[in-house]
Amino acid sequence: MPAGMAFLAAITSVVYYHNIETSNFPKLLIALLFYWTLAFITKTIKFVKFCDNDVGFSQLRFCLTGLLVILYGMLLAVEINVIRVRRYVFFKTPKEVKPPEDLQDLGVRFLQPFVNLLSKGTYWWMNTFIKTAHKKPIDLKTIGKLPIAMRALTNYILLNEAFEAQKSKRSSFPQGSGSIWRALCCAFGRPLLLSSTFRILADLLGFAGPLCISGIVHNVGKGNNTIRPQTKILGVFFISSQEFLSNAYVLAVLLFFALLLQRTFLQASYYVAIETGINLRGAIQTKIYNKIMQLSTSNMSMGEMTAGQICNLVAIDTNQLMWFFFLCPNLWAMPVQIIVGVLLLYYLLGISALIGAAVIIVLAPVQYFVATKLSQAQRSTLEYSNERLKKTNEMLRGIKLLKLYAWEHIFHSSVEETRQKEMTSLKAFALYTSVSIFMNAAIPIAAVLITFVVHAHLTRNADFSPSVAFASISLFHILVSPLFLLSSVVRSTVKALVSVQKLSEFLSSEEIGEEHDKSSELRSADNHSKYQAVPLKVVNRKRPAREDWNNYSSHMRRPINITEADDFCVKITNGFFTWTPEGPPALSNIDIRIPQGQLTMIVGQVGCGKSSLLLATLGEMQKISGNIFWSSSPSDSETGEDVSPEKESSVDTEFRKRGSVAYASQKPWLLNATVEENITFESPFNKQRYKAVIDACSLQPDIDILPHGDQTQIGERGINLSGGQRQRISVARALYQQTNVVFLDDPFSALDIHLSDHLMQEGILKMLREDKRTIVLVTHKLQYLPHADWIIAMKDGYIQREGTLKDIQKSETELFEHWKTLMNRQDQELEKETIIERKSVLERTNLRRTMYSREALLKDDDDDEEEATESDDEDNLSSVLHQRAKMPWRACGKYLSSAGILLLPLLVLSQLLKHTVMVAIDYCLARWTSDAIAGKTELEPRNCSTCEDFNHSPYSKVFSILCCLGIVLCLVTSIAVEWTGLKVTKKLHSSLLNKIILAPMRFFETTPLGSILNRFSADCNTIDQHIPATLECLSRSTLLCVSALAVISYVTPMFLIALVPLAIMCYFIQKYFRVASRDLQQLDDSTQLPLLSHFSETVEGLTTIRAFRYEAKFRQKLLEYTDSNNIASLFLTAANRWLEVRMEYIGACVVLIAAVTSITNSLYNKLSSGLVGLGLTYALMVSNYLNWMVRNLADMEIQLGAVKRINGLLKTEAENYEGLLSPSQIPQNWPDRGEIQIQNLSVRYDSNLKPVLKHVNAHISPGQKIGICGRTGSGKSSFSLAFFRMVDTFEGRIIIDGIDIAKLPLQTLRSRLSIILQDPILFSGTIRFNLDPEKKCTDSMLWEALEIAQLKHVVKALPGGLDAIVTEGGENFSQGQRQLFCLARAFVRKTSIFIMDEATASIDMATENILQKVVMTAFADRTVVTIAHRVHTILNADLVIVMKRGLILEYDKPEVLLEQEDSVFASFVQADK
Repeated sequence: MPAGMAFLAAITSVVYYHNIETSNFPKLLIALLFYWTLAFITKTIKFVKFCDNDVGFSQLRFCLTGLLVILYGMLLAVEINVIRVRRYVFFKTPKEVKPPEDLQDLGVRFLQPFVNLLSKGTYWWMNTFIKTAHKKPIDLKTIGKLPIAMRALTNYILLNEAFEAQKSKRSSFPQGSGSIWRALCCAFGRPLLLSSTFRILADLLGFAGPLCISGIVHNVGKGNNTIRPQTKILGVFFISSQEFLSNAYVLAVLLFFALLLQRTFLQASYYVAIETGINLRGAIQTKIYNKIMQLSTSNMSMGEMTAGQICNLVAIDTNQLMWFFFLCPNLWAMPVQIIVGVLLLYYLLGISALIGAAVIIVLAPVQYFVATKLSQAQRSTLEYSNERLKKTNEMLRGIKLLKLYAWEHIFHSSVEETRQKEMTSLKAFALYTSVSIFMNAAIPIAAVLITFVVHAHLTRNADFSPSVAFASISLFHILVSPLFLLSSVVRSTVKALVSVQKLSEFLSSEEIGEEHDKSSELRSADNHSKYQAVPLKVVNRKRPAREDWNNYSSHMRRPINITEADDFCVKITNGFFTWTPEGPPALSNIDIRIPQGQLTMIVGQVGCGKSSLLLATLGEMQKISGNIFWSSSPSDSETGEDVSPEKESSVDTEFRKRGSVAYASQKPWLLNATVEENITFESPFNKQRYKAVIDACSLQPDIDILPHGDQTQIGERGINLSGGQRQRISVARALYQQTNVVFLDDPFSALDIHLSDHLMQEGILKMLREDKRTIVLVTHKLQYLPHADWIIAMKDGYIQREGTLKDIQKSETELFEHWKTLMNRQDQELEKETIIERKSVLERTNLRRTMYSREALLKDDDDDEEEATESDDEDNLSSVLHQRAKMPWRACGKYLSSAGILLLPLLVLSQLLKHTVMVAIDYCLARWTSDAIAGKTELEPRNCSTCEDFNHSPYSKVFSILCCLGIVLCLVTSIAVEWTGLKVTKKLHSSLLNKIILAPMRFFETTPLGSILNRFSADCNTIDQHIPATLECLSRSTLLCVSALAVISYVTPMFLIALVPLAIMCYFIQKYFRVASRDLQQLDDSTQLPLLSHFSETVEGLTTIRAFRYEAKFRQKLLEYTDSNNIASLFLTAANRWLEVRMEYIGACVVLIAAVTSITNSLYNKLSSGLVGLGLTYALMVSNYLNWMVRNLADMEIQLGAVKRINGLLKTEAENYEGLLSPSQIPQNWPDRGEIQIQNLSVRYDSNLKPVLKHVNAHISPGQKIGICGRTGSGKSSFSLAFFRMVDTFEGRIIIDGIDIAKLPLQTLRSRLSIILQDPILFSGTIRFNLDPEKKCTDSMLWEALEIAQLKHVVKALPGGLDAIVTEGGENFSQGQRQLFCLARAFVRKTSIFIMDEATASIDMATENILQKVVMTAFADRTVVTIAHRVHTILNADLVIVMKRGLILEYDKPEVLLEQEDSVFASFVQADK
């Protein structure tokens, strides 16, 4: 009765307290205060009475009363403290307590820090979240914002304070890796201590399992004495603690509670460690980003710090540190676990235990060796896979060229060759993985075998009872896990040390304007240095000089005359600038001024330092000496640039004072965002201005072609746009900004003449100059010089001349004449009419994502919608809910069936056999120990010294054979799994590559490149490395759980009844968890992408961001990306903990039920104690493996998505490569004459699209030169593609030299014609490989082709000549040179038909004129079809074809067409003048 009342009182007080909390009425706390006070007093009186009557620790009641006194005392103390601090009762003014700031913000959904202790421990608050996840997909909106304490900014501030503290302590060496470690520990050490405490508690509680099993089996063997109270004191019967604990049922309940507590502590430890790791990652990423913002540009350009290294620092090293912090508690928890485990084994088994433990400990270094080999194999696999991806990427980017030249097989075999190397290291990886899996499984078997055989045979009279045997087995299982973890913890520690080393190098790398300025400030304060270096400071005439800057500013302003300062925007005096502090000056003796509100042009030869001058003005170069003055412009005060004195005195004075400059760099820099966002670039949207900018940059036609207009996402680095479009979007951004100063670095380089003129007139002159903006324009187009108000001519890093055009004409007549000859096309002031007329004839944009009709695009929208989300079909989360809860069994079937007919049965059979043998080993042990005990009890009564001892040898032989068989089967299963993985991965990759390379061109135009590449990268990697391991883990944990449940059911069939509700619970938990886990996993991955691309974007556009003064905006963006990635990671962690806590509680229930049923069965049905031990050992295993099973099931489901997606691509229809004619029917030198007959030709891009060429008829005689012109989208390119059967010819035919091309095999047809595309495509490799990958030509033929293409001198000057290296995409050559290489490539082929598709678009006019002549002479006897970009290039053609909307409008000799006044061709020529 008292016990029942006490239980009721406890429950009531908890409910009562909860209600006080929710109703926020703390005055009711006084009732609890009285209750705790009374309870404490009564228990203390009772305890004192026990002490007086000599009741000691041996009595259970005494212990319990003592515990309750302590507990009530603590509760009372807490209560008094709450009242004291919060002043709820007994005080007049209670303290007002507001809920945490986070909870007032409804956006915070992550409640772990705010819920009560029970909910924290069991993740109860996650229930509603996981339920809703089952109803609708999880997105960033669902998971809400991060709590303030976990945000990147909060943690960054914490980390930065720790860094600063370290710096001030050790000012002599500011940033070694040691100080970084100290700062990390200082900022994030406390939660790690908490996590380690939880971990050690959990590990100690873990030993309750083996000890309770030992007790239960021992007591059951004795017949489980029921509790009979012996002692009577004060008229009450007392039970001794020993008697109480020798009851099997009591032990079973204690085991249950120990398990519950142990699992709760363990999960709490994991959670705290991971949360700390995530917070740390966010802080370090922010720290790295802030450092990037201050990085000196020369670090980037001189290759000291590449963008790749920085991205690796963010993507890999921060994660290494996060994982290290997660595994950190193991470092001190593992030794404790190992020591306690070995001591307990020694206590149970004596000396033989040490032999078994020695086996495990000796094999630990072997484990470590295997683990290091594994990571080496992984590294080499990664290198090969990167090489393969690079080749695949090049192949896919140049796929159009490869198909047109019939070179697919060359690149296919090149990728396959790299894949073979990758497979070799994958085999090593698979081998070491299987050894690792084998050792994990075999070491405990070997240890148990050696221990028991030694124990039975060596130690006479040894206690070989089931209680000892099964407790030892459980202990061995506990011991093995820390030793396996050891290898990964050591590896993780080594990686973390390396990462911190890298981080410290990065953080100590040079910052912009840092070292030099500090020293110069100090010197200039007291004397004139030889360079007269002073802090860079703006002359601000509107405000008086500030007091604290007097000593500097007086010094600085002396050389400047105020009236002179009136009309300049920027002025550099006596400037020497360099890229590297040690290097020679890149710019010397710079004395320039850039007039305010005028157009300044900077001209000069390639490489004379024009771009460097812009960057030096922006403060991006290292200043050796000289001054840069920015005049204060109205914009300074408008943009709120008015800076406080304290800030002004910081190092980057010049930056503070320079306002925002709209800068368009030479290499266009684009954000991974929509076209509109790229142009507005964080500025407010103004429709009128936006329209004007789009028009000035002629972007409307391009925007019309894009799938979603200006809302189309531009891929990373603008990969889905052509060079010209990237350039114009970059210029449009500069035009759109409302800044007073605009710097344009060679904005015309990738544009044709019309687009350049239009941009010059409408954009630069109209929008900027008329607005009185200060414009600095770097250009090669000398015809625009008359527009310039001020010209700066540069030569070899110094200023050759500056002034107006008239000044230069007078003083530098030679230079002026030189310019005049270069302006071979006189620039007339273009009348408005011609502009209006030209608008309609705007030459085509560079977008070669083939011109399908608008309807086709609308049709494609459906496909694109899916890809736009993340260019991955798996990210289209709005699929049917039913689908989301289903396992992808079909993909699983596909994966396993790819393994082949032999491996699959081997895989299944070996797994089943292995687990059967495992159960047999334990069953054999149960029989052996039971019989040994029975034998002993029979022998004891006789007590005769002559009697033989129990004979162990037959048992030990069977046991040894079974153990050895088990070890062999472990090896077989681990090898079978990895072998299956290898076979599948080889098969899937080669089928995928074969399918993709033979797919029609239409497939590449409608499928984003990123999407295809993802199949080859991420998905192949998943299939290569992750699926085999997950499959092994899943099958092992599932079969262990099944075999364990089978054993328990065999021992006590009663257990099956209780199993049903538990199984139902398990099913629902895993069903809900799998859906939520998959969504969160995808969210975690998808939030990581924008974060990483933001880093790489920032690194690439550093100069632009700093010029615009947008550092703060980009930092803000970074914080948002980091927080959204961190909240996804935190929710994923919480979801995993939610599952594990529930699964482990179910496991604990299984143990309790198994224990109770087997004890009952043993007492009443005489079940042998060996079998009881067997059942309990297996029940403990269930609790360990249940959550592994569900976690692996969820992982497997996500990973099988990769198989599913690759499978989707394998269904692609291939092009029809077979022809009707056999090779023998085709003449060897066809086509030898080059006669082309086109009869009633109609062409479309796909069978369900409108035709792009309609009923075209033409006849081209051998050797004729044909020019084709027409507006954008008129079908000119489709005309050229029809010759190669790249498009669907559904009517009519093309006959070349008497053979209908439709009958030819594709390979033959494409290899006998030549084409030069508009976009130059070069592959990485040598120049020789680029010109002749088939290795058919001699060197002299290659040199001849290079000579024709005006490249001989360029290549001769390169180291290696023909074997000089071409980097990826030909980046080490200019756009024009790349185009010339493509011409040379076509010349090498020496075919009689030669097609040029706008091939001279990016070549300067002088070179183009030479080329035109060369083509006419070198190809006098060949048929040349030119698709014209500039109409004047086809004036010398024999025939001109003018096209419009897929029809031929005009078809005649050019001179005939020019004489007709109303001819379209004549109007084109007129417009091109």
